[in-house]
Amino acid sequence: MTNGLLISAIHKSSGKTTVTVGIARALARRGIAIQSFKKGPDYIDPMWLSRAAGRPCVNLDFHTMSDEEIASAFVARGGGADLAIVEGNKGLFDGVDVEGADSNAALAAQLGLPVVLVVDTRGMTRGIAPLIRGYESFAGDDLRIAGVILDQVGGPRHEGKLRAALERYTDTPVLGAVGRHPEIGIDERHLGLVPANEASAAEAKIEAIADIVEREIDIERLGVAACLTWPSAGGGTVRRFDPPTSPADVRIAIARDRAFGFYYPDDLDAFAAAGAELVPFDTFRDSQLPPVDGLFVGGGFPEVHAADLAANESLRRDIRRALEVGLPAYAECGGMMYLCQGLHWQGQRHEMVGYLPAEAVMHQRPVGRGYVRLEETADGIWPADARSGQNLRAHEFHYASLEGLPDDLAYAFRVRRGYGIDGHRDGLILGNTLATFSHQRDVDSNRWVARFVDFVRSCGVSHKNREGEPAIAHG
Repeated sequence: MTNGLLISAIHKSSGKTTVTVGIARALARRGIAIQSFKKGPDYIDPMWLSRAAGRPCVNLDFHTMSDEEIASAFVARGGGADLAIVEGNKGLFDGVDVEGADSNAALAAQLGLPVVLVVDTRGMTRGIAPLIRGYESFAGDDLRIAGVILDQVGGPRHEGKLRAALERYTDTPVLGAVGRHPEIGIDERHLGLVPANEASAAEAKIEAIADIVEREIDIERLGVAACLTWPSAGGGTVRRFDPPTSPADVRIAIARDRAFGFYYPDDLDAFAAAGAELVPFDTFRDSQLPPVDGLFVGGGFPEVHAADLAANESLRRDIRRALEVGLPAYAECGGMMYLCQGLHWQGQRHEMVGYLPAEAVMHQRPVGRGYVRLEETADGIWPADARSGQNLRAHEFHYASLEGLPDDLAYAFRVRRGYGIDGHRDGLILGNTLATFSHQRDVDSNRWVARFVDFVRSCGVSHKNREGEPAIAHG
């Protein structure tokens, strides 16, 4: 059985991610092998957790995964670690389902994990007692709240009042009290926290957060709450999760840099299992694509780096020519914006790759946000898969829209829930390229990675042979 805990909060933006990152690094410093998980379809928090724990964070999402898949992923990834830490999303009891079937509490109960609540205590003293008593009562018999971490504490006097109220009126122990430390806050922007792949001082910030956690949270007591057995000096042995792989017979370029980093670790593993080698390239530094058979550009923040992306004219031109001659490609959200003619943000337009016949325009408010349900059309270019088709589940979170699209384009998906490209369709198809605002997850009901790799394999188009000239691959 995997030792673990779920760290949740009363509501979103409670400092939960910062505290969880600090706990993961503080434990890792002590030789504890940590496997982190994130509930829900998040990319940014997992980047920070991955870096803090030293191994990829895995998402557990009720929308795209069955209960069996969630349990299997938790056991497979967490089984080789000393401790599994699951960071929740929003509040402990929040979710889409009114009965709470998709809540953090439901996930903790399913996995048998004790819960630690991070509570933003600003403007609160004695009132914390009825709040926590209510959470204890609402939790029922299937959920154990192992303790609370007081966050944003104003000082020793404030902390004393909070502790006294909890000790007098509740049975929930206080595992720590974190003061107000603006210097360790992770900056936010329109989609949430700034990703760790962009933060130039990410490692230093994680270390600073861990220093504060070491001083202000009782790490040993936290470990006891998670049923952790502390290893002797030198730490435990980490068993890496290695999916079964086939010999790679195709190479797929993948954008990995400060603009594009929204990738699920298990999706990347699926490429190896499907027989594809992922070849990273940098949209800022590389002047051309490497010799590959396909292209994958995931989500990210191209708008923040639009000027620098535009400045790399050589790579933009190389990608456009490759797509024009049929290189198969898949682009999600920010990746799709990058393939457009131009990107408009904060009153400026920047040249992009210029392949998709549209302008990507950023808005002040989200255009598409939340869970998505898609239905495949007859126009899709990837090989068919009977497991998906009528009920493909994904998610979207974009402030951008595509403007100026011609009316005669084909689309791979009808949108049954969500917005996609125009409220009705998503999965724009042009040549051998499929581009979408929806973020897919490679799960039992949607093995999109194998379908894309099979499509790349069937196209037989190779961008640049070993001598650097455009070529057509045979076989």
